[in-house]
Amino acid sequence: MQDENLFAAMRGDVLNALDALAPGLPPDVLARVEVTPTKDAAHGDMATNAAMIAAKPAGKNPRELAAGLVEVLSARAGIAKAEAAGPGFVNLTLSPALLLAQLPVILNAQEAYGQGASRARKINVEYVSANPTGPLHVGHCRGAVVGDALSNLLTKAGYEVTKEYYINDAGAQVLALARSVYVRYLEALKLSPEAYIETVPGGMQYGGAYLIPIGEALAEKYGDEYAETPEANWLDIFRDFAVSRMMVMIREDLAALGVRHDVFSSERVLVENGGVERGLQVLRGKGLIYRGILEPPKGKTPEDWEPREQELFRSTEYGDDVDRPIAKSDGSFTYFANDIAYHADKVARGCPDLIDVLGADHGGYVKRMQAAVKALSGGRLDVVLCQIVKVMKDGEPVKMSKRAGTFVELRDLIDEVGPDAVRFLILMRKADAQMDFDLNAALAQTRENPVFYVQYAHARCRSVLRAAPASSAEADFSTLTAPEEMALLRRLITWPRLVEQAAESREPHRVAFFLYELASDFHALWNAGRENTALRFLQDDKPAETAARIGLVAATAIVLRSGLAVLGVNPVEEMR
Repeated sequence: MQDENLFAAMRGDVLNALDALAPGLPPDVLARVEVTPTKDAAHGDMATNAAMIAAKPAGKNPRELAAGLVEVLSARAGIAKAEAAGPGFVNLTLSPALLLAQLPVILNAQEAYGQGASRARKINVEYVSANPTGPLHVGHCRGAVVGDALSNLLTKAGYEVTKEYYINDAGAQVLALARSVYVRYLEALKLSPEAYIETVPGGMQYGGAYLIPIGEALAEKYGDEYAETPEANWLDIFRDFAVSRMMVMIREDLAALGVRHDVFSSERVLVENGGVERGLQVLRGKGLIYRGILEPPKGKTPEDWEPREQELFRSTEYGDDVDRPIAKSDGSFTYFANDIAYHADKVARGCPDLIDVLGADHGGYVKRMQAAVKALSGGRLDVVLCQIVKVMKDGEPVKMSKRAGTFVELRDLIDEVGPDAVRFLILMRKADAQMDFDLNAALAQTRENPVFYVQYAHARCRSVLRAAPASSAEADFSTLTAPEEMALLRRLITWPRLVEQAAESREPHRVAFFLYELASDFHALWNAGRENTALRFLQDDKPAETAARIGLVAATAIVLRSGLAVLGVNPVEEMR
């Protein structure tokens, strides 16, 4: 058994054993059979739920079926022990020879270890998609990091991934941006904007100093051509100019974080090119658009609510709670209609499977859009919701950005701790969990700073390899017998399975957890060598043991680099 994914290979053995004991089980039953790492090493290396899953469909008692699996699997090469546990689980202990045989697999594969087989379906991952009305802030940061790492993870798992940014450049917010920029334009011309501001509905919505350079650029380009002229003369021009400049700023901020998208899609271009009508036409063609009257909201009926006929999408046929309006009473399209159009456009580009990474405030959006995507193509839409991030220092929230005026800018955070720390610390929490980003921890050179801890493990690996003869996949690894060595190896072999499972569950934080645990195992082995000279990596009088340990260290460095690449974090060659 020389497969890279030892868990997948063992699952194949379990399914073969199950087929011998209970032939003809339905595919949906077999699909639920798992082989997972045990939670406690005392219970072996792997566990399977096969007897629990298959007992009822097979008409057998779970314990009896587990006993049969134990008998069959015990005869398999590479399984040192199989035993039934609990109500029908089977624990498997692998032979040291089978575990050690994975080291040459890792060394030969290098960073490709854990790479999944090419998948047939493409996936589009849309993330960040911040309104182009200001610089990115720490709230956008979490979605950017999660979306980027998830895209890398899916690519590692074998999917063909498109990374996409949706520019929300249609609607009231970009008109408000244009009006705010016009004020900065007047200021650049040394003209008073007060009289104009009094005419703006809602006043100047975007007052941050970041718009001053844009106003100055407009003054340099147009002079006083648009000073004190009707809004209709300049509104579209200023909107397009401001959005373009803001997107340059946003791209620069994302690049500083190591985030680069493959595609930038414009909402305004989509709308102006008839995308909304095209998207809705797909649903009309399936009989999913109708005119009807929605029920009042649950609970207390608002005083201003009145029943009125609207165009509605039959989203309840695809799992939503209520049907959704696609047009307002004045005939204009709802935001939901635009969103349908955008997802229809992504599907038409050849991506039936979609992932949206959104802020937690979009929770109410999930069911309706999943219904729309299912109706459009039968494809799958997964939505990853990211909770807010609070930046803390010395136990207190950090001060707001002076340039933006109202929020902590992403660039300020990157300048303070660096992109590697930002990315890794963000990914040490599940996306839907609230997070305090501790600047003190991000700068510490201790185990409390996970990115330092993991990078330090890689730097230690590299220091050993620089001082050692070249590693070889042909070394005699049977000399690796110490508990610390075997614990490290057992962690390494879980990497391919971790990639597969984290990709399927859309949870890139699992990679960060894995790397931290792998680093912990390596540091434990390093420290054991300090206390017991027999465990030191390099020993001149023991060339066979040295060669085996160099291989183990090299394999550890390979997996650390592979995981850090998924997270978008740089491996470190040496710590200064």
